[in-house]
This record gives sequence, C-alpha cells and structure tokens, in this order.
Amino acid sequence: MVDFEVVELPETDHVDVGDTAPDFTRPLVDAEYWEDASLSELTADGPVLLVFYTMDGAFPATYVWNEIRDRNWGDTLTVVGLSISSPYEHKTFIEEREMSYSLFSDPQNGVAAEYGVENDLDGMAGVAEARPAVFLLDDERTVEYAWVASEWPDFPDYDEVEAAIDDLV
Repeated sequence: MVDFEVVELPETDHVDVGDTAPDFTRPLVDAEYWEDASLSELTADGPVLLVFYTMDGAFPATYVWNEIRDRNWGDTLTVVGLSISSPYEHKTFIEEREMSYSLFSDPQNGVAAEYGVENDLDGMAGVAEARPAVFLLDDERTVEYAWVASEWPDFPDYDEVEAAIDDLV
C-alpha cells in the first residue's frame, strides 16, 4: 500500500478558459517512435485535449491515463499528454498502459512553467514536474476548458471533462 499525504499546492496563475494556449515544440512519443512536434501542428487538425501529468510510473499518472484510455476520448479528438519523463520512459509507459495516445517529453519542465502548472517536488531540490492539469483546446489553441490541480494528488472530474469535449466536438 502506498502511503502518502495530501498536500495543498500554492495558488497559480495558469492558462485559463478564453486564453490562447502557448505553442511549444517537444519530442512527441507514440508506441512506435518519437519526433519533434508542435502543439499548433496538432490543433491544425482539430481540437486537442492536453493533459499535464506527473512523471511516468507515479501512481497518479497510471490512474489518469487508465481512465482516459478507458473513456476512448481519442475517438473524437486528439489527446496528448505532457510530463518531465524521457521519450524512453514514455515508450515504456505507453506499452504498459496499452495506450493509443502520444506523450510530449519535457524533462526541463519548461512547458509546465509557461502554462503556470509547474510543481516543485518536496524533498527534491531543483526537481519540478507538472501539477496535474487538463486543457481542452479548439483548432485555434483557444482554451475551451481548463482544470488545474489545487492539491497533490488530485484528479480531474472526468465526467466534466467529457461534457466539455462533447460540447466542443
């Protein structure tokens, strides 16, 4: 049994509904390979659900991606994740979770900082990762729905996310 304590996260000035989501280019990993890709390339093809999550292997990442996988959101829009994990870790995570989604690799956590969702890890000087967050973007990168964790661990209201997806697509 994993023993953990719920921790309140500090307030954050994150990207929110109505904002244009910052564009970025990072390695995008799928089950076969990875290559640099930009968020704007993905939104050019339609709406995108951008999911920031803890590093691969952490139990919150497993819970989040199992839920998203089981809901089949990728059938109606592009779903991508982003974490500090390396492309190699992403490939293993995708395989283990039997996911059909791609994951951006951002080891320096720069994208999370740009979105206002960075989280310094307690007891790990100089190490930060993204706090859990979900941004639903239209084809212009306008944020149509935003959820950002206020504590760790915290998980989105999946039914609420699904309703926002249904409203957009």
